[in-house]
Amino acid sequence: EKELPRYVHLMYDRRVVRGNTYALQVIPVVCLLCSTQPSLLEIQRQREAQRRALARKRAEQLQSRTPEPVEGREHVHVQTELYLEEISDRVIEVDIECQTDAFLDRPATPLFIPAKTGQDVATQIEEGELFDFDIEVKPILEVLVGKTIEQALLEVMEEEELAQLWARQRAYAELRNAELAEAQRLEEQDRRYREEKERRRLQHMQMLQKQKETTEKIAARAFAQRYLTDLIPSVFNNLRDSGFFYDPIERDIETEFLPWLMTEVEETLKRKVLGRTVLDSLISAVVEKRLDAFSHKPLPDQPEVPAEEPKPTETAQPQEAGETDTAEQLVAEQEETDQPVAEEQLSRRSSSQLEETDQAGTEDLGIE
Repeated sequence: EKELPRYVHLMYDRRVVRGNTYALQVIPVVCLLCSTQPSLLEIQRQREAQRRALARKRAEQLQSRTPEPVEGREHVHVQTELYLEEISDRVIEVDIECQTDAFLDRPATPLFIPAKTGQDVATQIEEGELFDFDIEVKPILEVLVGKTIEQALLEVMEEEELAQLWARQRAYAELRNAELAEAQRLEEQDRRYREEKERRRLQHMQMLQKQKETTEKIAARAFAQRYLTDLIPSVFNNLRDSGFFYDPIERDIETEFLPWLMTEVEETLKRKVLGRTVLDSLISAVVEKRLDAFSHKPLPDQPEVPAEEPKPTETAQPQEAGETDTAEQLVAEQEETDQPVAEEQLSRRSSSQLEETDQAGTEDLGIE
């Protein structure tokens, strides 16, 4: 059953009868009982319909169905009974008639009357014994009229109060809407101020960052210039001292000519030393032979003087002087013969180096 709505005010309650009470349509109790309680025949019909539906559903479930045919084929009805039947195009028709009895209406269900319990007792009240209607009804009417008037006054006061409340609510809503609009305007203005402040702050930070970067770049450039002014000459000097920058002619003289000259000088000195050693050995051999000759053979023109011996040093000095002169002449001639060869080689090397430098200069001029 649906729950009836609860009304706050008595005048709006639907359960309160309004208007003429004699014009109400009263439904008899028998009809109400008939409409509320279903008949036995209706119950049997419903059960039979449910039973038939269940039987139909079971038959459909138990019926075996043939699977669907494959693509390109179709099913054909074939007789599978034990005895074959003749199939003809004409359907056999038979007329059958049936007459049913007239359906009798179900009588109305009698009203249930419970069995009587207890004993019946009666009493007789004469007119005027219990109360006088005119006298007894007066306080009831006063109460009813007073309560009605009081309720009406309360309703009027409530309506006036509700009207005042609605007016207050409308005024409050208008004031609240105005305050909300003002608050929204102030919030929007504050938001714009914050955004503008944040934008200005970001611009200022970017400007400071750019100024800082500019000052750092200027300082780095000045430091680099100040550092490189002394660095570049020192680097070039160190590289030049280390031998990375050199004069090709000077380097060629140092690496090619001077070693060759030193080897030639060493060979010349070796030859001189060898000549001197050979000369010394020759001189010593000649001196020894002369000493032996003078010591064993006396002179024929002079008489023998046994007491005095010839001085070998005095006789050997002229011969040694002559031999030394001849050796020095040989060494001088050899030096004179070696010196033109060395000068020719030196002139050839210098001329080749000059030609290379001239070619390099012409190539540089052509490139420029």
